Amino acid sequence: MGYIGQHGVMALHRHKYSGVDHAIVAKYVLQPFWSRCVNFFPLWMPPNVITLTGFMFLLTSAVLGYIYSPQLDSPPPRWVHFAHGILLFLYQTFDALDGKQARRTNSSSPLGELFDHGCDALGCAFEAVAFGSTAMCGRSTFWFWVISAVPFYCATWEHFFTNTLILPVINGPTEGLLLIYVTHFFTAIVGAEWWAQQFGKSIPIFGWIPFISEIPTYTAVLFLMIVFAVIPTVSFNIQNVYNVVQARKGSMLLALAMLYPFVVLLSGVLAWDYLSPIDLIGRYPPLIIVGTGLAFGFLVGRMILAHLCDEPKGLKTSMCTSLLYLPFALANALTARLNDGIPLVDEFWMVVGYCAYTAALYLYFASSVIHEITTALGIRCFRITRKEA
Repeated sequence: MGYIGQHGVMALHRHKYSGVDHAIVAKYVLQPFWSRCVNFFPLWMPPNVITLTGFMFLLTSAVLGYIYSPQLDSPPPRWVHFAHGILLFLYQTFDALDGKQARRTNSSSPLGELFDHGCDALGCAFEAVAFGSTAMCGRSTFWFWVISAVPFYCATWEHFFTNTLILPVINGPTEGLLLIYVTHFFTAIVGAEWWAQQFGKSIPIFGWIPFISEIPTYTAVLFLMIVFAVIPTVSFNIQNVYNVVQARKGSMLLALAMLYPFVVLLSGVLAWDYLSPIDLIGRYPPLIIVGTGLAFGFLVGRMILAHLCDEPKGLKTSMCTSLLYLPFALANALTARLNDGIPLVDEFWMVVGYCAYTAALYLYFASSVIHEITTALGIRCFRITRKEA
């Protein structure tokens, strides 16, 4: 097998999903709603079909955002904002229902966990594109993707070490998504131009703050999300991993090494943007976000697979294959500095090549792993296989 050895096959048979959701909104509002909704699905419907359907809602939302705002800096029709909100709500609902359907049909499996979280990882990029079109963020949309990807990656990293996915009282998959689709609905009412105003004008109660009141509203929201959401969440993840590593007398350096490919991926894309003779992220924000999001999805998928297969802690060298395109992109950008601002290959085609490479890498990984897991466990990806009593 390509990704899963004999030890991994044995670990897959032993694996049991463990997750804790402390979200108050989920417990008292959404869980009862989801528990009723799952009864609308027939018992023959595979959970992975529900997962894939939910993912297609986000993909549709991103396509709408790209069609009506190619550079994510112009206002789309107001119905597009409303559609973004509905599609994100449906995604969140279907993302919760796949697990309930798996338990309802006794078809839970490690493949379902990988499939679910893998689609969620890609969803960060597609929802960022949708949100970018709503808030007219332009190149700043990339940073909205970053602040969704960083906590997601760190939560996956924490799960790898603690063996339990812990969602705190306020978390991204629950309150975070709820806030975003409410934002889409709000923008459908006030218009996307609201986001381009100075923060002090959009929300007058903050007008007395010298710096923050003068920047665009979407930039102020970005800063506030980093300070009040991303930093506390990531600190929580790091502290939990540190506690586990200390208890097992392991190496924190080995644990941190698993963050290396993600850090290099972000650094490489930002260096490419800096060296490029054009405003790379500003001119092609959806393509850069989707290309990087696909590479991110591969990194997350590889880490989840390592968890499912009980692989040793530390860097997985195969994760670095997601970085192989960046040296060529950086070299091409550097040629522009030596050739009067003209690169060897037009930057548009380098960006298209980047998306093609990361898409091919992710699809090869996903198809290979699905084949290996289904073969190892004797199940089907899109068909319910009844477990023996």
